[in-house]
Parts: sequence; C-alpha cells; structure tokens
Amino acid sequence: MAWKTLDEMELDGKRVLVRVDINVPVENGKVTDTTRIDRIVPTIKDILAKGGTPIMLAHFGRPKGQVVPEMSLKITVPALENALGTDVTFVEKPSRSDIDALPQDAVVLVENTRFAAGEEKNDPEMAKFLASLGDVYVNDAFSAAHRAHASTEGVAKLLPSCAGRLMQEELEALDKALGNPARPVVAIVGGAKVSTKLDLLGNLVGKVDHLVIGGGMANTFLAAQGINVGKSLCEHDLADTARDILKKADEAGCEIVLPRDVVVAKEFKAGAENDTVVPESVADDGMILDAGPATVEYISGIFDKAKTLIWNGPLGAFEIEPFDAATNAAAKKAAEATKAGTLVSVAGGGDTVAALNKAGAAEDFTYISTAGGAFLEWMEGKELPGVKALNQE
Repeated sequence: MAWKTLDEMELDGKRVLVRVDINVPVENGKVTDTTRIDRIVPTIKDILAKGGTPIMLAHFGRPKGQVVPEMSLKITVPALENALGTDVTFVEKPSRSDIDALPQDAVVLVENTRFAAGEEKNDPEMAKFLASLGDVYVNDAFSAAHRAHASTEGVAKLLPSCAGRLMQEELEALDKALGNPARPVVAIVGGAKVSTKLDLLGNLVGKVDHLVIGGGMANTFLAAQGINVGKSLCEHDLADTARDILKKADEAGCEIVLPRDVVVAKEFKAGAENDTVVPESVADDGMILDAGPATVEYISGIFDKAKTLIWNGPLGAFEIEPFDAATNAAAKKAAEATKAGTLVSVAGGGDTVAALNKAGAAEDFTYISTAGGAFLEWMEGKELPGVKALNQE
C-alpha cells in the first residue's frame, strides 16, 4: 500500500494535524453516542506516546461556510476528555504561534472546519492555512474520505501525511474484502431501491462470486423477470436496468441470488398477518416484506463455502417483527462462520450496522464500518480523494 501509517512517521516534538470524524449525535447539550469519539482514541494516544501534539480538525453538522453557534464543536469537549482521559484545549481561531505556546502533551480541538467557506470548496488558501498549523498530517476520518475538502484532501498534499489507526484499520479491512480477497466472495446488497445502488451492483458483479440481492431491490429484479410482486415496493421503470445487471453477472460468472421464497403481508406493520410463498404466488394485494426460510437456507449454504463476505443493506423490513427474520438469521450465520475462522466478514452503511446490532451479530463480524457514503463509494469502485491524497511516494 502506498500510504504510510503512524509507525513510519517521526512525531517527536511535532505539531500533528489529525482529521477526525466526531460528527456525533447531541441532545440537550450532551453527546448521546460516543462511538465515533471512542474510535479515534488509539490514534490520539499513539501521537502523544510518540511525543507529538495532536491538533484535531473536524466538521460538525452542515453550517455551509457560516458560523452557526449551535454547531460548535465545543459541545464535544467533555466527551473527548472523558474518552481520552486528559484535558482538551478548544481553539476557536487557531494560529501557529498560539499552538506553539501550548505544552507538548496538549491535546487540541480546532473549531468546526465547515464554519469556513473554503473547507467544502477545497480552497487552496484554506489548505495552506491549515498546513501552517502543523508539521505532519494524519487522516483518521475514512468516513469523510470521499469528500475532497481542504481538511481531508488539500492539506494532505502540503505536509508529510499518513493514515491514523482507524483509517488504517478500515483500509486494511476493505482491502481484505474487495482489494485482494480470499475466494469465493459473496456480497449481500439490500435496501429499498435499485436506483440508489446501480454503481454498486455494476461494480460488484465483476468482482464477487455470489451477489445476494435483498430488500425492496429484490422485488425490482423479480418483476424484471416477469414475476408479479403485487403491492410490493418496486421500481418497475428499472426493469431493463435490472435485466442488464443480470446479463452482466452471467457474463462475469457471478451468481445473482434472488429470494426463493418470500414473506408476504397485506399491510406494513409489526405483527401483521403473513404467509410464506414462492415469488410466483404473490397475490395482487400482497406486499413482499422479507425473504423466506428457504432463501436463508440457500444463503447459509453459500456462507459455508465462502471465504469473504461484504454486506450492505438488510434482506427485508428488518425494523419491524416478524420481517426481520431473514436478516437476523443470515447475520447470525455469518457471525458464526466468522467466529469459527472460516469467513472474513466486512459490513457497512447505517441500516446495515443497525440490522447487525439488532441481530446481535455485529461484534463477531471481522469489521464493521461506520462510514456511510465513503464505504458505499469504495464498494462502487470509486477512488476516494482523502485516501488518494495520502498516496505520496
């Protein structure tokens, strides 16, 4: 890999700019979920251990280049101090002289980078200003790596740069899953709409051995094959696109796995009366809300032979019972295979993380990415500007 890690950087006595993602949920003036803060702790502690002074750069919300007081990062300081076990110096308007005046073991948090209009425009002047604050740049925000902003891409080109521990962990996990995977590789792609995942499906059919399509997306593929899906969520206007993807998969030797049986109800609500039928037997007033047990059994058989799994999106309407059954069962099966050492499993995307947590399977997966857009763009085969900028020869 062309990017460097913290192990290769000389940090003693250096001011180290660290791009982190601490865009955390807040209620009543307090951080309600510290997951993103907890995940940057190893990088900050490593910089301190190597004699560097970490200066954290981060965004918070969407202030669109304006100073919006309720989007100040100051609100995250107590949670950061608690996670790091040390004081955090909050700086509204940073200058190199002020930073140099701080003790070497200080931990600094700079105000919301998006308060500056130049951040999202990747303004060269803003990148130069940020570079002037430090001697080394560390990107530990994979979740923001798909954005070419001044603090994610511009500044990386102006200073000796490397990946932080979280970024390193993410890139290594993703390389294992799609860059250089052990085969056979299976991908699960679920969710409501094919239209939001066209690039993803187009990329995966050329890279994986089995592509399991679930959720509302599966209905579009069933309908494209002439199957009546009743009142199910379905993008009938994408039938040609679905057929094109099926053809490409066939040419690439990739098996597309669609539901072999489906759970159908007449209304979308928890505990709704339901039947399990083959897709061809869906009534005109029926809604497909989950994959059935025969489908789960077939997917489990694929997991038994697979070496690598990439998962993005649920198999059904996992938010409500009993339409979470297929997602839960498949997740548990993948977790068991991972725990047994036969499967490398990487998952990402908001709904996916929520579904795997609900199934009690997340902690046994090899890697769970909390990066939404960046994870998806990586799966689509796109080059991420924040990662590319670290590739300095």
